[in-house]
Amino acid sequence: MPQANPLLSIVVPCYNEEEGLRECHSRLTSALDALCASQYEVIYINDGSRDGTGEILRSLHAASACTRVVMLSRNFGHQAAVTAGLTTARGQSVVMIDADLQDPPELIGEMLELWRQGFEVVYGVRESRAGEGRFKLWSARVFYRLINRLSDVEIPLDSGDFRLLDRRAVESLLSMPERHRLLRGMSSWIGFRQIGLKYARAPRFAGSTKYPLRKMLNLALDGIFSFSTVPLRLVTLLGLVTAGMAAAGILYSLVVRIFTTHWVAGWATLILAVLLMGGVEMLCFGILGEYIGRIYTEIKQRPLFLVREVLEPGAPSSLDRRELQKHLDPVV
Repeated sequence: MPQANPLLSIVVPCYNEEEGLRECHSRLTSALDALCASQYEVIYINDGSRDGTGEILRSLHAASACTRVVMLSRNFGHQAAVTAGLTTARGQSVVMIDADLQDPPELIGEMLELWRQGFEVVYGVRESRAGEGRFKLWSARVFYRLINRLSDVEIPLDSGDFRLLDRRAVESLLSMPERHRLLRGMSSWIGFRQIGLKYARAPRFAGSTKYPLRKMLNLALDGIFSFSTVPLRLVTLLGLVTAGMAAAGILYSLVVRIFTTHWVAGWATLILAVLLMGGVEMLCFGILGEYIGRIYTEIKQRPLFLVREVLEPGAPSSLDRRELQKHLDPVV
């Protein structure tokens, strides 16, 4: 049950967000200050930014008593950065939100109200997505519907990583050590009482998207191969179909050879058959390779992320190495 005056943690992953970071912090703290009944902490994760994001985060930390900054040793990716924030969050409820202000911080109050009603996961559902092109909108629709058709876990349509998690939900996510992470799928997998909250997604306040086509495809593949064995079943089905076609071809060849007097070798048919079989084999090898590659990544047991520095709320300087190890332990 929620406490009378619980601590709320806000996790904000940052990668090259210098143009909009101060505005993000201003809107976040204004929205959180309006929630008079809640204490809060804002946790910024600097995911190996190459611009002035790190310096801005240091200034925000120095000016705010409720700001923690986690500096990762390099760019580990959005999902790993959010996981780093979840690892260091101390609140009874934790909100995941990006720094681009596409997801409105003002919605956190409504999420908290639903949490107080007993929901352990409150996820944002995008009714509209301003400032995004037709291809991005179409690909997002295809992704959610495809993964729900393939997966045993239903991921709510048009939802992202913008969500509130109860402490029990956070601990459940942190107990899942896989390296290829799709947090929106993982938070659906853990169950608990969940509810969607509809909102209109705004355009980016500044900067450019950190999810170009290549990263979107990688995220989609992580979702499909992490939550579904249907591609492996597809390999089996393709094998049965091609074996049936081969058997039918052999039978046809025997009939023609025995019962007809004209036997003409068809080089075009042979080439097409070879190309068909080769293409099917390459497809099967590719699907198997995706799963084998993920197994290889998992068995190496490398940390999901590495922390270079942590700036604690109210602390004038960063933690020493022994304190940093406390943040590293949960993910090793």
